[in-house]
Amino acid sequence: MNPVENDVEKIEWSIQVPIFRNPMILKQLGIAIGIPFGLLLIFFFIVSDPEDRIYTLYASGVILLLFFLTYLFILWVYKGKYSASYILDDWGIRNFTHADMAKKNKLVNGLTIGLGLLAGKPAVTGAGMLANSKQSVGLNWNKVQKVKYNPRQNTILLRGNPMENIGVFCTQENYPLVETFIKKKLSI
Repeated sequence: MNPVENDVEKIEWSIQVPIFRNPMILKQLGIAIGIPFGLLLIFFFIVSDPEDRIYTLYASGVILLLFFLTYLFILWVYKGKYSASYILDDWGIRNFTHADMAKKNKLVNGLTIGLGLLAGKPAVTGAGMLANSKQSVGLNWNKVQKVKYNPRQNTILLRGNPMENIGVFCTQENYPLVETFIKKKLSI
């Protein structure tokens, strides 16, 4: 959580963000998980016969159980925290998973890929491969289309095209410096 370098040409820092207490992460999880599963459950309730709704409730219970087990897994393996490192420079912003978390991710993603292949489940294999490819992401300043600053939460969301988004988690101490740096680079 401490800035490594704070000169005007380049800013670097690492931070651990609580996954289940950070509003930006919770909002993204709600969008990515809550909306699809919520719509799916509503659809099943609408199309199912009233006497078959018990099966829909059963399926809903299984889904909620899997969410709870995932929650416990994240608390156990990752201690409920996301470890991220950032580099801001003349090129743009780079966000990469901190080394200790990257090792855990590599193991979990490798197991996901391997088990997906063994089970003949290409969607599971693809999910593992996609997760593995997102260990390091970057966004060039000229590709940034929208920025949302949130000083109360010490976060900044940079949006490029729909597949290029970076959530910037700052410390309370370095947020003003990071915000000023980003505003300067985007005004050029």
